[in-house]
Amino acid sequence: MTKPVWFPTEEMIQSSRLFRLMKDLGFEDYNSFYQASIRDIQWFWKEAEKAMAIEWSEPYHQVLNLSKGVKWPDWYVGGKLNITHNSLHKWLGDEETADRLALIWEREDGKVEKYTYRELAKWVDRVANGLKKQGVQQGDRIAIYLPMIPETVCAVLAIAKIGAIFVPSYSGFGADPVAARIDGAKAKIVITADGFLRKGRVIEMKEEADKALGLVDCVEKVIVVRRLGREIPWNETRDLEWSQLELEDSMTECEAMDSSDPFMILYTSGTTGRPKGTVHTHAGFTVKGGFDSGYGMNIGKGDVHFWVTDMGWIMGPFLVFGSLLNGATMVVYEGAPDFPANNRLWKLVEDNRVTLLGISPTLIRSLMPHGDGPVKKHDLSSLKSIASTGEPWNPAPWNWLYEKVGKGRLPILNVSGGTEIGGGILTNTILRPITPTGFNTPLPGMDAEVFDQNGSPVREAVGELVIRQPWVGMTNGFWEDSERYENTYYHVWENTWVHGDAVTRDENGFWTIVGRSDDIFNIAGKRIGPAEIESILISHPAVRESAAVGVPDDIKGEAAICFTVLNDGFNSTEALALELNQLVSERLGKSLAPREIHFVSDLPKTRSAKVMRRVIRALYLGTDPGDLSSLDNPLSMEEFKKLML
Repeated sequence: MTKPVWFPTEEMIQSSRLFRLMKDLGFEDYNSFYQASIRDIQWFWKEAEKAMAIEWSEPYHQVLNLSKGVKWPDWYVGGKLNITHNSLHKWLGDEETADRLALIWEREDGKVEKYTYRELAKWVDRVANGLKKQGVQQGDRIAIYLPMIPETVCAVLAIAKIGAIFVPSYSGFGADPVAARIDGAKAKIVITADGFLRKGRVIEMKEEADKALGLVDCVEKVIVVRRLGREIPWNETRDLEWSQLELEDSMTECEAMDSSDPFMILYTSGTTGRPKGTVHTHAGFTVKGGFDSGYGMNIGKGDVHFWVTDMGWIMGPFLVFGSLLNGATMVVYEGAPDFPANNRLWKLVEDNRVTLLGISPTLIRSLMPHGDGPVKKHDLSSLKSIASTGEPWNPAPWNWLYEKVGKGRLPILNVSGGTEIGGGILTNTILRPITPTGFNTPLPGMDAEVFDQNGSPVREAVGELVIRQPWVGMTNGFWEDSERYENTYYHVWENTWVHGDAVTRDENGFWTIVGRSDDIFNIAGKRIGPAEIESILISHPAVRESAAVGVPDDIKGEAAICFTVLNDGFNSTEALALELNQLVSERLGKSLAPREIHFVSDLPKTRSAKVMRRVIRALYLGTDPGDLSSLDNPLSMEEFKKLML
């Protein structure tokens, strides 16, 4: 059983937004508050909406209607609102907040632009009117294929303001996945850029967008941001300068949208088949995204929120709307977090006085080999907490972050949720002690449990992460594919959302994600997650990263095959492979030792830095790897293919 290493002070508890809300509702103890939140979900989500001070154009008359079943809940029935109004325009009546910074943009070359709430609202108003002049109507889909620049923030806010729907794609995507998202949503307009900088290199976007447009027939216009001012191909009958959107008069009023009206379709890749278009609504994301950031992560007025992310990943919209819904400041960064030097991330924190830094475990693993020298160069005293999501932690990088960056004083707010969730399922609240690599609670309103194979709650054993009741923010199905949505999440137990994560929960309420359910091994009758093997390998000084996959085995039923990336100064030898194998054998037992250990220069990862174990396994077995649209480093596959010949 893992023991807590971080404990909240009484001052920290008393000053947190979540504790103040609990007190207002008559609760002193977090666990009793959480139990109340899942005992009566209608009561809780009404109180969450009130706590967020959501402004409605028309009030709702019913919190929740389940007449269509738990898979298709209707929240805040009869209400009308707009997420852009609640993120931006409602603050203009508060002079202090109106003149507070809403957006800080730092370019990779170090130049900085800043926008107050008032300035950003005026810009959004002009662009919203410009879009309407281009014929955009409520419900139209607009594809966003942009880097992390101010125009990206302005675009998503303007699109939602007029009641249209934005469809973001990762800025590093090639033509095929961009085309799949444009075509899947039948986007009428694409907004892109001439390019951006990544590690000093020019990334050409307009050319890639043109290739994607050659694969679809639904796009009428392409709006281009001149980020670099470079020469690009131009279609006079179709292409339009972004600057032309800014020339019109302002649109001051936000469209009043029904609670269930979508404002964003965010695609997420599956193990097979085409990407899934998750549908997020004006009420759902406003309340869930706003509450998770404001009360789950304690972001409020005066805070500076920076997440290393992209608009094509759920944390991109979460950064934008989570910050603005709570009157905070967002930091948006265009380039690589280790360029031009390995201290860039920490310099960003110091220069912008960041209070909440969001990272992924993979990013920390990539920075660890440089030691804590780059960290020590910078004043990180502004940080109140560090948040992480995207994948399970290994102990070594978690401890490095906690000790070398956080100095043992900062809580690491580990969050697990997903594109389909609209926020988090599990988290670390600052009201409870925190254990390394895990979670100390589900978020309020999230009726999470661990089920065994019979659908019964289980403790101290690996089981399925499930959600037993609907919640605000859950995807409103998949875009034009309701059957696939139901088959994806409700195919195991009736009216129970099966998330696809394998987890454990101990008797003290601490949770650990072992891996994706499909990744769990059953070796000689023993269930074990890949992270347990990988963490042991990473603990060796030679190993930077590792990935373990399960493959059929004649004797054990299944065996672990491991792939490792070595740190500089270490060579891939048979002796090292044997040493690593023995290390796992000593820690886990001989029966769980890897059947093989291979050395590679890189691991296949998604755009959000998750290791794609299913791709590794498929390459090893020579089977179809499935959807590769989210693969960030396709060249890594070639090395695996050669390795398996």
